[in-house]
Amino acid sequence: MAKVLFINPVVREEDVPRHVPYGIALLAAIAMDKGHLVQVYDANAWRLGEDTLREVLAADDWQVVALGGMTTTYGSIKSIVSVAREVCPAAVIVLGGGILTSLPKDMMGFLPEVDVGVIGEAFETFPDILSMVDEGRRDWSSIPGTISRTADGKLAMAPQRGLIHDLDSLPYPAWDLFPLEEVYFKNSEMVFSAEGMMAKRRLDINASYGCSLVCRYCYHLGIAGDMRYETAADGSVEVAFDKPGTYTRTIRYHSPEYIVKMARHMRDKYDLDYILFLDENLMTMDQYSGRTWLKEICRLWHENGLAPEYQRDVEGNVVSWTGVHWSGTSHATLCTPEILKIMRQAGCAHLVYGYESFAPHVLKTVGKGSTPKTNIRSFFWTLEAGIRPVPNQIIGFPAEDFESIRANMRAWDDLGMLVKPHFATPYPGSEWFTVYRASIERQYGGDLEAFILDLGDASKISAVISHNFNAVELIGLRELMLARDTRKLDEYEALWRRVHNIPDGSPSTLYIEDKAAE
Repeated sequence: MAKVLFINPVVREEDVPRHVPYGIALLAAIAMDKGHLVQVYDANAWRLGEDTLREVLAADDWQVVALGGMTTTYGSIKSIVSVAREVCPAAVIVLGGGILTSLPKDMMGFLPEVDVGVIGEAFETFPDILSMVDEGRRDWSSIPGTISRTADGKLAMAPQRGLIHDLDSLPYPAWDLFPLEEVYFKNSEMVFSAEGMMAKRRLDINASYGCSLVCRYCYHLGIAGDMRYETAADGSVEVAFDKPGTYTRTIRYHSPEYIVKMARHMRDKYDLDYILFLDENLMTMDQYSGRTWLKEICRLWHENGLAPEYQRDVEGNVVSWTGVHWSGTSHATLCTPEILKIMRQAGCAHLVYGYESFAPHVLKTVGKGSTPKTNIRSFFWTLEAGIRPVPNQIIGFPAEDFESIRANMRAWDDLGMLVKPHFATPYPGSEWFTVYRASIERQYGGDLEAFILDLGDASKISAVISHNFNAVELIGLRELMLARDTRKLDEYEALWRRVHNIPDGSPSTLYIEDKAAE
């Protein structure tokens, strides 16, 4: 059986490590179920630098070094695979996750140390790779879902791997391989709700895969059925994702019984008091199930003794609880007062809403299916249910203009809230990356790798897809929004109109929808 070392790369260095890498933990469990010898070095949790990485790599005769992550882990992964190839020259280096799937040929070019890449879902592809290692073979191109190198150095794309449909056949993640007590439980708190801030022992669950929506800025990287292999005129095969007019989706979710049984197991084994659902959007799954999925999860949460029961002080304030609070994501148009109340009674503490904007003309271009009215409605519905709504917003959409900025500021005043917007970021795998790729590369002097290295969590600006504002303007405009400084906003709009020769009476925009990618 193969000796496998998983390495979790560093991500979000500006924050403490908060989340066990769910995909790696699942793949580790799958590999162990197959009898392989598995260890994990969680570089993101420990953050001990290159010397420790070298010690780990030299600690055993690893046959496989496997790693993966989001695109924003690229800088860490680039460093790790370089050291891994030096210290473990005979090991097979396998790269997967969103970073490889979004740009498989580019990544294999950027990272010559990688032997084989896993495109899309790895639940079946990675065990096949380990079996081939056991057999002493290296015919990677015979394994669907891989990209590898031929003897003459060219890239070989194997046929596309299909998605698994029985998600309940998956084992529970191998949480025991990660530093729960030393790192993760110490960073359990979540600032979005009182219950989250009081959390002492939190882990995460991924109850579903993908999303039915077609948000232009979002990326699913194959797990939502959004990935296609397309053959070009020259016979070459390329991986394609959402693009204007072409959208495909496969909806998959664990059964409520599997989810709650796993939550009960987590509670019993790790004494959890909080679970975060990592799902892209809980409400899209509930809608697809005919409004039965979340209700059944909540019913079973009560039935299995997971719903919180509170201890209060003499003034009635909650000081502790038994049971497990939880939180996740919601959708402004798909939530209902009924399900929100049911979720709260089962322990839901907060829900993240991707409101993105309160400007109708911007929301119309996003693909989310929401409106300012549904945003506001869901905000109050969620509050009335006793759940804390967490509004996410974005600035710098292609159609962003002065009016949309003012619309957001007015909504904040109406709702009594303040949001620090993220910057619209065209992550690889998203429709807007496909549409704006040429512009993105121009902004980085034709160097796509420089853009990948610059990507963060969207709180930092990178490539700009706004037609009206450059990066400096967007940073400044966000500060004016946060300061509610309408006077300076008006002054800058007047200057902007003069610079761009906008005639009197014309709107303050350069955006033309049918020329959006030019």
